[in-house]
Amino acid sequence: MKNNFFNKPLENINLKPFSNSEITSQILYGEKFTILSKRKKWIKIKTNYDNYEGYIKRNKFFKKFKPTNKICKLKSRIFKKKGNKFLQTKNFLYFGSRISVINKNKRFFKFESNKWIKKDDVKQIDHYEKSFIKVLKLFLNIKYLWGGKTSKGIDCSALLQIFFYYNRIFFPRDSKDQIKYCKKKIKKKRLKGRIIFWKGHVAYCLNRKKLIHAYGPKKKVLIMDKKQTINKIFKDTKLSPIYI
Repeated sequence: MKNNFFNKPLENINLKPFSNSEITSQILYGEKFTILSKRKKWIKIKTNYDNYEGYIKRNKFFKKFKPTNKICKLKSRIFKKKGNKFLQTKNFLYFGSRISVINKNKRFFKFESNKWIKKDDVKQIDHYEKSFIKVLKLFLNIKYLWGGKTSKGIDCSALLQIFFYYNRIFFPRDSKDQIKYCKKKIKKKRLKGRIIFWKGHVAYCLNRKKLIHAYGPKKKVLIMDKKQTINKIFKDTKLSPIYI
C-alpha cells in the first residue's frame, strides 16, 4: 500500500495486534512507513528506514509530508499559541523526529495547526552530526526499555541506531542484524574497534577503558569500565564479546 507518515509524537510497534503484545520497537513523528495489512483496530506496517515490521493502532496518518527539519534535543516540548503567548502542552517530540515547518518567528517553529516547538530544538533536515559520542551521551541515565528508542526509554540496539537514524543513514534495528551489517559495511576508522557485540547486546567504546550502553541489568544507559563489563557479562552469561 501507499506510503504514510506517522503524525503522533511516539507509538509502540507491537509484535502482534494486541495491547499486551511484546513491544519490539517504536515509531517517531514524521517517520515514513508502508501499511502491509489492516485489521479492525490495528494495522501491520513496515518502516521505510529500517524495514521493521510490526503492528500499530489504526488511525489517520499523513499521506503527503516533506520534512524540512528534525529534532536535535533529547526531547522538545510542543507549545500552542494563544494570542501573543506560547503555552506549554504536556506533549513532546523526540530526538530524530522529522517535522515540516509551515510558519515561524524568532523563537518558535510551527509544524501543525497550533503546534509549535522552540527554534533552538531543531536543525535543518540535512544537518549531519559527526560526533557519535555526543549523540550517545544525550541518553545518559535514560531508563532501559526493551523496544524503546527515546528519552522515555531506550534499548541497547536503538542507542546505537539512533545516531544513524538522525543522520538519515541506514542501520538495522536489532543487534543480531547490526552485527551482520557492521561486518560487511563498517569501514570508517572512527568506528572500527569501537562497537562491541554480545549475543543480544551491543555497546560502544568511548575509549580504551570506558564504554557506553543501555544495560538491562542496571536498567539505564550508563558509562562503565570496559574490562569490568566484559568480565561481568561473561560471568553472568558465559558470552564473550565480538569486536567490530
